[in-house]
Amino acid sequence: MKRNMFFAAAMALTFGLLAGCSAAPDYMAGGNAGGSAQMPEAGIFSPSLPDVSEGNPGYHYDGVVEQGWSETVRSPSAYFSLDRNTANYSQVRALINNGAKVTSDSVRIEELINYFSYGFPAPEEGELMSANAYLSDCPWNDGSKLVTVGIRTAERKLDAGRNNYVFLIDISGSMSARVSGLEGVTCLDLVKYGIDKLVGGLSASDAVSVVTYASGVGTALEPTLCDEAGKTAVHAAVEKLNASGATNGAGGLELAYRCAETYKAEGGNNRVILMTDGDFNVGMHDTESLKTFIADRAKSGVYLSVIGVGMGNMRDDLMQTLALNGNGNYAYIDTPREAEKTLEEELGGMLVPVAKDAKAGVTFDADSVERYRLIGYDMKHMSGEEFDDPEKDAGEIGSNLTVVAVYEVVLRETAEEGATLADVTLRFQSAADGAAQEIARTVRNTPDERDDLRFIACVAEFGLVLRNSEFKGGATLAGVLSRLDGMREYLSADVYKEEFRDLVERAASSGYYGS
Repeated sequence: MKRNMFFAAAMALTFGLLAGCSAAPDYMAGGNAGGSAQMPEAGIFSPSLPDVSEGNPGYHYDGVVEQGWSETVRSPSAYFSLDRNTANYSQVRALINNGAKVTSDSVRIEELINYFSYGFPAPEEGELMSANAYLSDCPWNDGSKLVTVGIRTAERKLDAGRNNYVFLIDISGSMSARVSGLEGVTCLDLVKYGIDKLVGGLSASDAVSVVTYASGVGTALEPTLCDEAGKTAVHAAVEKLNASGATNGAGGLELAYRCAETYKAEGGNNRVILMTDGDFNVGMHDTESLKTFIADRAKSGVYLSVIGVGMGNMRDDLMQTLALNGNGNYAYIDTPREAEKTLEEELGGMLVPVAKDAKAGVTFDADSVERYRLIGYDMKHMSGEEFDDPEKDAGEIGSNLTVVAVYEVVLRETAEEGATLADVTLRFQSAADGAAQEIARTVRNTPDERDDLRFIACVAEFGLVLRNSEFKGGATLAGVLSRLDGMREYLSADVYKEEFRDLVERAASSGYYGS
């Protein structure tokens, strides 16, 4: 009774209380903090999975086909779309921690690498991005070197303007699946915990709506400003949600975009935040139809972020399609700590776009480089014509994030020290005003041994082993562990990098991936 009275009082302070997203909010300033959901203390935990030796029934991935070597004299340039999705690392971690084998063609190595933050130089004052290029040794192939492009975006505050967010929450029956490691915790509980962390970082000028879908769709909360009373209203509306029924995700997307358009904040950040296991089984649910639908909506200026939860019934293929075509990002939450990382620590990176249509082009010098191969980004290659086309849709990168691209290269014996190896070009548009920008850097034959590069090589080698890649050379988990153990001080400064070392050890002890 007390909760119901409190909820009713809070709702009286919200905006547009008519059902179905039918009235626009009046934007105005107000307080700050709201309520706080609690999640039991725990270390790593993940949704329950079968202990299997090869893949997992019920998983749906777009199989990743690795790109091979390119001969520089025949094809000196390579182009690809840049983004900073991290979902695949969390998925890999959940599988390994539950004793299941990672399906080899599901591994997206760039998402493993980009899960972590690195100490690349920040952009100069007034710049949106910085880029640097480095040459280092290739641990799994003595005959190769690694060229690493390290990018960092400027920090932009979340409260830089009026923002309009629509939480689209899957409350279908599959979201009632239990989470191992915490008694009585479901996937929907983890979503509620994540929303609590996210809302805590919003400002009083931000408007939040809550749309839900199961067998049907509905509006659980009309647009509400995130002052103190508004945050409490959001928490109350989300807390009362229960999971049951089928999964009309397409209907939910349609209603969420309608809400976002109705209450669109001109000049602000307008975004749908989808939280789901991705199992759309009612209405439009094939990836091609959804791709077209989402791409059309993205052109209107409403972006899409996708937060995946749950295992065993997960449509990674669909969720990745939504994020890539919605000018958004894709993360996966498998632990309370991951919810905090994604929705609290890196909130600006998810909600505040800095660069859109970001893409990279690398042209190798045929006099110095015999051949090259991009590690990861296998599903994001583009042609030279697409790279030059200012209208070509590409990736979005948020505030204060690092993004990495790694090439394995074979140098010619005649390559002189200090010689030019490649020219790197980044092209993107300002998310604020659409202005086209370009950054150019040169990679030279000058080795660099900084710890960030050594760690990135460890993550790349880990991915090659999980993939059982035909390009893995002498890559082994034992070799990765040995090098990580020589970097203890570096790892100790970052809890996620420390956790990575433990993950590699667990993968090695499973026996699934060789020594």
